[in-house]
Amino acid sequence: MDIVYIRDLRLDAVIGIYDWERRIQQQINVNIEMGWDNRNAAQSDDIKDTLNYKEAAKLVKDLVDKSEFQLVEALAEHIAELLLDKMSIPWIKVSLGKPMAVTDSAEVGVIIERTRTPV
Repeated sequence: MDIVYIRDLRLDAVIGIYDWERRIQQQINVNIEMGWDNRNAAQSDDIKDTLNYKEAAKLVKDLVDKSEFQLVEALAEHIAELLLDKMSIPWIKVSLGKPMAVTDSAEVGVIIERTRTPV
């Protein structure tokens, strides 16, 4: 399986468990790897045969803009579910980080992998 990816998607989100976090937006960093067979696109050289990463990034941005999760785990799970469903991909890996959430660290967060449930 090939991988189509989005790296360092920086978005502002209301996320966190503390009262002060619920009143502000914080930057989150999102990295996404999506399983996809790129052979058709490679052969046709036609955008219609690709996994549209611009559309995937827009879906994630729209979700984050409307969300107010407390946990990065919950947001990562919703991102994975959304893209598995809307992009019809078989596999996804989502890394979601909060920069400077812990003193003396560059970033903390989660990495999850999910597969599409057969219909």
